[in-house]
Amino acid sequence: MSSSILACGRFKLDMSRPKIMAIINVTADSFSGDGCPDLASAMRAAERAVAEGAEILDIGGESSRPGALPVSEQQELDRVIPLVEALAPLDVPLSIDTVKPAVMRESIRAGADLINDIASFRAPGALEAVCDSAVALSVMHMQGEPGTMQLAPSYRDVVAEVKGFLDERVRVLLDRGVARERIVVDPGFGFGKTLDHNLALLRSLEVFGEGGYPVFVGMSRKTMLGAITGRDVNDRVFAGAAAALIAVQRGARIVRTHDVAATRDVLRVWMAVEADRSPGFAAKC
Repeated sequence: MSSSILACGRFKLDMSRPKIMAIINVTADSFSGDGCPDLASAMRAAERAVAEGAEILDIGGESSRPGALPVSEQQELDRVIPLVEALAPLDVPLSIDTVKPAVMRESIRAGADLINDIASFRAPGALEAVCDSAVALSVMHMQGEPGTMQLAPSYRDVVAEVKGFLDERVRVLLDRGVARERIVVDPGFGFGKTLDHNLALLRSLEVFGEGGYPVFVGMSRKTMLGAITGRDVNDRVFAGAAAALIAVQRGARIVRTHDVAATRDVLRVWMAVEADRSPGFAAKC
């Protein structure tokens, strides 16, 4: 069972029920084509996501899609920090999707509540940027790096290897004095994995919650869903909602999505059923 409370910057989040995290891409290079080119459009996207039921906003200023090219530190800061400052009054937890320590540090100063690092705080200076703060930290598994990660993913035992990596990164954070209540783990669907690897991880998702840390998943609109359904990236709403539901049924507590309204409706129906079966289960979403 995961911890019931996530210490997340300004917030204490109840993890007894799943949380929907909305993707707010402040980049024109988003794989799904929904990037926001300026502050005004990003604000509108964030406000719409909250109205549809998002409980966390995940802000990204650099694409991590397969084959993506890196952007400069200053460019990412220019995209992210004004949006963090503008969204802070919404009273919704703000997550920052970045691998750059300077972006982590400045985002925390601007009011961020969670750092979502696909590199699991391995960049020089990343641990120093986050460990002494109050923000939640999401560690994710990725084989390789975004530019090349999908060329030839290979594992002997994908579940065991991903679990071992996440356990090691959690130990690093704990050894640096990070409280357990601040840590989230993410198996990294689509980050250096084939369809078979992704399906194996989803089937065994409960394994990743055994350490007591909330499990974070992001499958929205990803290639794995296209491979299963044959649908284009912007026509995977139903598949994404189904994947989110399966993940939550297997223990996920944060689901990251482009499609908040559909995900909210699917999870709300499931939670209504679970509330009747499990006294005390929070059915509100």
